[in-house]
Amino acid sequence: MDFYIVLGVQPGAAVSDIKRAYRRLARKYHPDINPGDHTADARFRRIAEAYETLIDPERRRRYDQTGGGFSVVPDSPPSFAGFDFSSIVDGPAAATFGELFADVFQPPPEEGPQDGSDLHATASLTFEESIRGAERQLTVTRQEACSVCAGAGVIRTPEGRCLTCRGAGSVRWARGHMVFTKACAACDGSGRQRHQPCGSCAGQGLTARTEAFAVRIPAGVADGDRIRIPGRGHGGRRGGRAGGLILAVEVAPHPQFERRGNDLHVVVPVAIHEAALGARISVPSIDGAAPLRVPPGTQTGQRFRLRGRGVQSTRDGRPGDLVVEVRLTLPSVIDERSKELLREFGRINPGSVRK
Repeated sequence: MDFYIVLGVQPGAAVSDIKRAYRRLARKYHPDINPGDHTADARFRRIAEAYETLIDPERRRRYDQTGGGFSVVPDSPPSFAGFDFSSIVDGPAAATFGELFADVFQPPPEEGPQDGSDLHATASLTFEESIRGAERQLTVTRQEACSVCAGAGVIRTPEGRCLTCRGAGSVRWARGHMVFTKACAACDGSGRQRHQPCGSCAGQGLTARTEAFAVRIPAGVADGDRIRIPGRGHGGRRGGRAGGLILAVEVAPHPQFERRGNDLHVVVPVAIHEAALGARISVPSIDGAAPLRVPPGTQTGQRFRLRGRGVQSTRDGRPGDLVVEVRLTLPSVIDERSKELLREFGRINPGSVRK
């Protein structure tokens, strides 16, 4: 592969142009910017190798003289081709053991179909929308298979001599005085080139696209739930499946109801005479008022369960219950007649409620 083409500069480019091109490409393909992207990682290694060669005057001179015979590390297993003591190697061209190990023993990039990664978004709902379900319009920017190369990253061309290995079928590169050779990955060692990187997607097989679509959020979702929508994530490479869209649900609290699992809890005030004598009252539910029978002698804090008045389960569709907690409430104003009745009630029932 031509190092000048890798960096996108002319063969006679100045050092400042090479540095500028390297910084621009590094900001796009650096592994820290593309975590988990093996294609970007492999491309950055080629960019770094091209930069290290062209930025050093001696290595660049040797590269130009050999017509690109010293190339990036290809994908097939390398073989040791001997030593080259024809020049003094120091500075950036002097390889450390770590660099040598990374070049020779690095694992080959993954081949074959690769599934696309997931996208993440957030949907904010009111309490009532989480109970009944809702619809949200989302706009996401995702990578999808390139329409020109159908996601392959390459397009077929008339057969000709491989430009990477100059038709030799193998490439050579040096680390210090040690020289290595490998079968050319661009032509699979044949010396003939039958395809080239797709110009539309720069060989990535993917292009960016922004799209808007509606998402139906099912009834019964709770705060913190995650909904996966298949096929709405980044597209896969080389025919791999597209990832999904992971939708995180945020539900606003309700001023009256509290959700616990699929049950709804509500606190209802009850007058003293209703609790003592029993009564039929109406209590709030998510579907409107619901009747409740308060038996005689009901105490504050006592709970009653109304079956099927809770939240519909997202798993089996069965609804939870409505749990009503009774809280005894005194009237805000008590007249003299009411006070006298309470005193008489106390004389008739002298027992202590604190025992």
